[in-house]
Amino acid sequence: MSFLDVYRKGVVFVDWALSHLYVRKFEVFGRENVPLDGPLILTSNHLNNADPPMIILAVQPRHPTFMAKQEMINWPVAGLLLKYYGAFPVRRGEADRAALKAACEIVEGGAMLVMFPEGTRSRTGGMTKGHPGSGLVALRTGALVLPVAITGSEGIGWPWIFFKPFSIKHITITIGEPFHLPPVERINSESTAQATDIIMRRIAALLPPNYRGVYADTDVEREPAPAKAEGVY
Repeated sequence: MSFLDVYRKGVVFVDWALSHLYVRKFEVFGRENVPLDGPLILTSNHLNNADPPMIILAVQPRHPTFMAKQEMINWPVAGLLLKYYGAFPVRRGEADRAALKAACEIVEGGAMLVMFPEGTRSRTGGMTKGHPGSGLVALRTGALVLPVAITGSEGIGWPWIFFKPFSIKHITITIGEPFHLPPVERINSESTAQATDIIMRRIAALLPPNYRGVYADTDVEREPAPAKAEGVY
């Protein structure tokens, strides 16, 4: 076992320990929908900086790779830890071609890439309009897209949370069925926007109505919520 494998297992253990210390109830629905191998783009709504660690736990035994905002990668210690885990930087608020190229290469290499199409945490709890990056990467790679919905993490306050064990009442992660985007004749701004809208609505369909935000008119029958819960405590 390599140092990297040991490090990643250590990260998972720390995530598991912290979740038990601070979260009263953590539920994962639809874990059986996670493909065990092959190229995969996991797309999720984004409520809090705690979302990535929760996703890591939810998709085990797969190892996810993350896009992380440039500012986080530049942090003195945490940035180095993120890099070791497999995170790579993206500049928010602009078309970061280098990051998109890296994302495509990671997916084409057979990895699971986690993307938050909203680009940043929602300040209201409701979904905001998705940026085109996830749609573009999915169209360019042809990879499966895995929609994921998170609820309950929006109230976590940093850094005060570390002084309040068992203060997070309930976090749920709902994993929908993986899907391929419909083929397009040409990858351009229009087809990318349409692809992103499909992805966002797949996520919205897994969320309660008060979390859907700008996608409140989503047809929930297209993505029925999984009924089986795992990892409950």
